[in-house]
Amino acid sequence: MSLLPAEFADLEPWSAWILQGEAARYAKRISTSMDDIQAFYDAVFPRLEAGAAYLEDFPADDLPDDARNLLWLFSSLVMISFPVEVWRQPRVPDSGPAKMDCILEPAI
Repeated sequence: MSLLPAEFADLEPWSAWILQGEAARYAKRISTSMDDIQAFYDAVFPRLEAGAAYLEDFPADDLPDDARNLLWLFSSLVMISFPVEVWRQPRVPDSGPAKMDCILEPAI
């Protein structure tokens, strides 16, 4: 069974990054090597524009499961964008063992 819309089946190998909630995405980022983060970025970033266009066809509060998974996959892409594009490491530079605790997250 596919987790993503058929149009995005090429992204299925990255389904481990389909994570609900910022805390889960942050934990995945911190526990993943930069090589693996870079590979995820390289595979998913080129599909972002098409994915955004696809998701615009649905109401944000009533996404089908496969579309919601696509949204969460792209949310993970956002989570790793600074480590790839700026820091070249999973953690925020000079932050030591700091962690992020979200008190409130979006409903989606």
